[in-house]
Amino acid sequence: MKFAFKILVVGILIIGCNDRGAKSDKEKTTTSLTEKQPNVLIIYPDQLRRYSAGFWSEPAYEKLVSGKPDPVITPNMDMLAKNGIVFTHAISNFPLCSPARGMLLSGRYPEQNGIWNNCRDDRDESLRDDIPVITDLFYQSGYSTAYFGKCHWLKNDPLFDADGNYVGSTESPGGNYMNRYDTYVPPGKSRHNIEYMYQSIKDSHYDPHIYSSDPNTIAGKKDGELYLPKIFSPKNEAEKIVAYLTNENEVRDVNKPFFLMWSINPPHNPWDDKNTDMEALEAYYDTDNYPNIDRSLVVRENADLETAQYARHYFANVTSTDKYIGIVLEELEKLGELENTIVVLSADHGEMLGSHGKTGKNTFETESLAIPFIVHWPDKLKKGTVTDVLFSVTDVLPTTMGLAGLEKEIPEEVEGINFSKLLLDPKTNYMAKPSGALLMLSNSRGIYTDRYTLCLDEKAGAESKSETKALKEAYIYDREKDPYQLNKIQLQDLPDVSEELLPLLGKALKKANDPWYQQRRYDELIVYPI
Repeated sequence: MKFAFKILVVGILIIGCNDRGAKSDKEKTTTSLTEKQPNVLIIYPDQLRRYSAGFWSEPAYEKLVSGKPDPVITPNMDMLAKNGIVFTHAISNFPLCSPARGMLLSGRYPEQNGIWNNCRDDRDESLRDDIPVITDLFYQSGYSTAYFGKCHWLKNDPLFDADGNYVGSTESPGGNYMNRYDTYVPPGKSRHNIEYMYQSIKDSHYDPHIYSSDPNTIAGKKDGELYLPKIFSPKNEAEKIVAYLTNENEVRDVNKPFFLMWSINPPHNPWDDKNTDMEALEAYYDTDNYPNIDRSLVVRENADLETAQYARHYFANVTSTDKYIGIVLEELEKLGELENTIVVLSADHGEMLGSHGKTGKNTFETESLAIPFIVHWPDKLKKGTVTDVLFSVTDVLPTTMGLAGLEKEIPEEVEGINFSKLLLDPKTNYMAKPSGALLMLSNSRGIYTDRYTLCLDEKAGAESKSETKALKEAYIYDREKDPYQLNKIQLQDLPDVSEELLPLLGKALKKANDPWYQQRRYDELIVYPI
C-alpha cells in the first residue's frame, strides 16, 4: 500500500456533545502538507497483564518489575517494547472489561461515559451515543476508521431472531438475545463512525460469533447476519486485518491514513483445551518444559498454585496472540507503513492467575490493575525508552490524538491527560506528572501512586452506584516494601502517607465527577477539595 498523496485532515471541533459524532464529509477540511499523516493501530488483548511479556525478564527491564515477570514467549511484544516507549506504571483504573473500554474509547470516567459495570442482558450499562469517542474524532479528522474484535460497550437487548441475526426489534422474529454479555453493534450512532466493522462476539475462542460490514469476510452475508467461521479468533482477525491493510476488497480510501482498533479476546478465559492454541501450549508450556505447575511457571510469590492450574493455557494464549500480532506488524512492514504507524499495545485489565487465591480481575491488586502500555512509532519516538509516569486508561484518547497531530481536536470534556509531548521529547518538563491515579470498582475507590495503593472498600449491599453503604475497610499497600501486597496497612499506622493520599483521592474523585464526590461520601475520612 502506498498513499497517492500526503494529507493532513483537520477536524472541526463541534461545541455541542450531540453533534460531535455526526460530522458530515462536507464539513471536513483537508490541507495538503509535506508530511504524511501517521496511521494509528491500537491493539488491546483482553485480560493481558502487564508482566506477561518476555522483555520484562531481560536485564534492562527486569529491575523495573514489581515482583517477578511471567516466563512467557512474546517476541513481537518484545520488539514493540525495545523499539518503542514502555510505560512502567500504566494501570487499569476500573479493571473490568466494559468500564475499561468505556474509558479508553471516550477519555472520560464512567459517570460521563455511561458504563459502570460489564454490559449484560440484565443491566442498562451502555456507552453514550451522544459523546464523541476516539473513532468519531479520528473519522472527523479525515481518517479511515476500522474496528476488529470484541466491543462489549453496548446495552444488550433482545433484538435478534432465534438464529442470532439482528432484527432490531423485540417483536417476532426478534425478541431473542444472541449472547448474555456482548452484543452486535449496528450501524448508526452506537457504532461511532467506525466505517469498517469486523466484530467478534462470545468468549469461545474457536467459535467466535462474527458480524461484519464487509460481506466478503462473512460468506456474502449482510451486516447484522451471524457468521460462524470456526477459526481461532486471533488468527481469523489477523487474516481479515491483513486483507483490510492491503485493501484486498477495495473497502477503504488508500489516500487517507487509517485508524484501526483491534480488540483480541484471548488470553481472556475460558482456559481449557477447547479454547487454547494447543500448538503454542505444547511448544512452550507443556510438561516437557514445565513438569508441574510450580514456581518455575507461576512465579509470583503471592499466587496459590492450586488456583493457578490454568497457567499453561493462559500463557499459551498470550504467546499465540503475540504470534498473530506479529503477522499484522509484518504486513505493515511489507507495505512500507510500519515506520509511519503509531502502534499502541495495551489491555483493558490484567489477570490474577492465582494471586491472593483469585482468578480474573475486578480487584485492586497489581496483577489485576497493571496493564501494558507500549507506543511504537519509529519515525518519531526514541526506541528503547521507558517512562515511570502514571498512565490511566482515560489518557489513551488524548495521548494518541496528540501524537497524530490532532491536539486541537481533543474535546474539552475529555478527562484524560495528553502525554504526547512527553513521548516525543522524554526530557521535556512541559507539565507536572500526575501524583496519583484514581482506582474504581463498583463498591470501592482508591488511589494509585508510584509507591502506594490506597483502598477504600464498602460493604456489599445495594446495586445502585449512588446509594451510600457503610465502609468495610480502608488500608494501604506499600508496593515498594511489599511488591506482592501481602500486608494491608491500616491508615493510622502510616499517618504521614494517609495525609498525602486521602486528599489525592478526594481531588481525583472530584475530577471524575464520581458519585462518591457528588455525595461527599465518607468525608470524615476522604479530604475533598473545597
